[in-house]
Amino acid sequence: MADKDKKHNDDQTIDTILRPERWSDYIGQEKIKNNLRIIIEAAKKRREPIDHLLFYGQPGLGKTTLAKLVTNELGASMKVTSGPTIEKTGDLAAILSNLEKNEILFIDEAHRLNRMIEEVLYPAMESRKLHIIIGKGPGARSVSLDLPPFTLIAATTRVNLLSAPLRARFGATFKLDYYEEKDIEEIIKRSAKILGVDIDSEATEILAKASRFTPRTANRLLKRARDYIEVHGQKKVNKDIALKTLEFLEIDSVGLESYDRVFLNTIIDKFDGGPVGVGTIAAALNEDRGIIEDVYEPYLMRIGFLKRTQAGRIVDQRAMEHLGKKADKRLL
Repeated sequence: MADKDKKHNDDQTIDTILRPERWSDYIGQEKIKNNLRIIIEAAKKRREPIDHLLFYGQPGLGKTTLAKLVTNELGASMKVTSGPTIEKTGDLAAILSNLEKNEILFIDEAHRLNRMIEEVLYPAMESRKLHIIIGKGPGARSVSLDLPPFTLIAATTRVNLLSAPLRARFGATFKLDYYEEKDIEEIIKRSAKILGVDIDSEATEILAKASRFTPRTANRLLKRARDYIEVHGQKKVNKDIALKTLEFLEIDSVGLESYDRVFLNTIIDKFDGGPVGVGTIAAALNEDRGIIEDVYEPYLMRIGFLKRTQAGRIVDQRAMEHLGKKADKRLL
């Protein structure tokens, strides 16, 4: 158990090392980077804190990295917390009351903030006021505290779960989309250089294609390829090593993992490829509907293996061919 924990901690340390610290090192998401540069430069010229920012998108696309880059560009410090850890209004009050001037407050998984917490955030974001209730019952009284200038940066994978009043209080909202394959290849090359891993172009291309257009996944695959060559006494990640790495991870050439294949095969085998409602699929897989919509479907839709229609989900012909299934004539 101790070895497993050490491996997990080592991976976390490596992830920190691989995280870009300058704009020039951050590959992809060019439009967002350009917009953020303008916001930051304008705030610097006015000598004001930047507007509150909201980043949303699938896990592993760089929301936390962007928040840290913004902090670095401003020369500020950052306090980091997450929605699940702020359970009571007192927890948030303690965080807000300890902020320094122009400090960044980063809240990850912001969609998991409860409504009472959001109510405390509204005046803090708008007028830099912290309203707290002291005492209970008839003797309770409201106290208002002034907060120093600060910027809230929130990140979420489920922006639809944030209340409209909270979303409206962010000065800028950015959606991080999947990366281009060429950008993923550049990320793998950069990470390999940092880790001291020799990798050829064929292996880079193979790992990039299986990385689900996501930097975090790309780095994970590279780390496992590095493990493979170290254990087997190899000096370079080549095509053969890349393919063997994917094989022992049970990841195929387009990045489908075992749960993706189970998902697609369930629709194909039990529901003739669809259309079938998401609730029915969730029941068949004994899975939560939210997991289906947020974890299973986005990537499959991105590569064209799954379609959402008014009648339900339909597996595309390309997915049938990839899985070696006989395509339904309705999908041709």
